[in-house]
This record gives sequence, structure tokens and C-alpha cells, in this order.
Amino acid sequence: MESNRAEAETLTRGLRRHGHEVVSVETGVAALQVHEEADIVLLDLELPDLDGLEVCRGIRSACDTPIIAVTARGAELDRVLGLQAGADDYLVKPYGFRELLARMDAVWRRIRPRAQVARTICQGPLEIDLNARQVRLAGRPIDLTRKEFDLLYLLASNPGTVISRRRLMLEIWGDSWSRRTVDTHVGTLRNKLGASSWIITVRGVGFRLGHG
Repeated sequence: MESNRAEAETLTRGLRRHGHEVVSVETGVAALQVHEEADIVLLDLELPDLDGLEVCRGIRSACDTPIIAVTARGAELDRVLGLQAGADDYLVKPYGFRELLARMDAVWRRIRPRAQVARTICQGPLEIDLNARQVRLAGRPIDLTRKEFDLLYLLASNPGTVISRRRLMLEIWGDSWSRRTVDTHVGTLRNKLGASSWIITVRGVGFRLGHG
């Protein structure tokens, strides 16, 4: 995710020449929508719409995809904040392309054992398998749409945390804000899970996962 189009195009060409499949986006909203399809995220912290650190935190809260923060911010405090936000590495511009490749390889080596572990969340009888994108309740499969699954997984991956409607919209639907969209999907999820207590409404804030 690179905010400068010319830099993004140069980087994309270089990565493709080395055999990588690349998807380039220019905004934080787009990054939050597509990151789960990536094996590694190169995240420019200077984004036109959202704070790069918040985007980094959003990606990290949703999944274990490795993140390399790429930025012109080179102060020690900036590096600390980037790593605390969830980045696996921090690369300051300007940098050499071979250094970037080496850092990508190093991050992959570190996270490879973790990546082989199935990403499954269990909440009582509720089991959410991110790798297979399947949900089971007391062993019974629950048929969810892609957005319903993403909504449930986001809530389940932040246990005990109230997720705001705005964050749900940004990470799942992008910037097409609609309170009704969120509420409709929450209502459908509750029906499919068989109890409204699986998703708790916190009035004026958002939602959190319950216990059924």
C-alpha cells in the first residue's frame, strides 16, 4: 500500500520482475479491504485518508499477515510507534530495493511457523475457521455470506472489545458509510446463530461478541 503513485508503480514492477504477485492500493480504506488476500503487506504510513498507524493496527487486529512499514519517518520514536502498532519490520525511505527484498525474506522466515498454524477462533460452541472461511455452532455448519463471515470474524478476533460501526464499515465495506448496512448484517447473523446474545449492541458505540 503506497500513497505515491509513481513510487508504487516502480515498486510494483520491481516486485513482479522477482516473481511476486502484487496488488497496489493508494488509500488506507482500500488497504483494510484487501489485506487478507496478501501474504505480506508493504504499508506506507503516509496515506491520504487514514493515519498509517491506525491502518497498521486494523490489519494486525484482523489477521497475522506480516507487515513491513515503509515511511519517510525515521526518528526512533516513529520506529517504536510503528512496531508497537503491529509492524513486523520498519523500513525508512529512501531505501534500496535489494534491502527491501532481504527484509521481506527475513520476515517470512520469522513468521513461517506461525503461518502454518490454522487460524481458528473458538467461543464456547462457536468455531470460526479463517483458513477455510467456515463457521460451526455446536458442530453444525452455519452458512454465511462473505460479509457476514468478515463481520463475525472481526468481532471474534477482538474478544471483549467493542467495535464501532465506523470501524466495521471501513474494514468490511470500505467508505460507503451506512448504519443500516451494519445493522442489517448484524440482524442476519443473530438469526443464523440462533440467538441475539451472540452479538451484543453497545448503544452509541458499536458491537462486541457475546456468548450465545
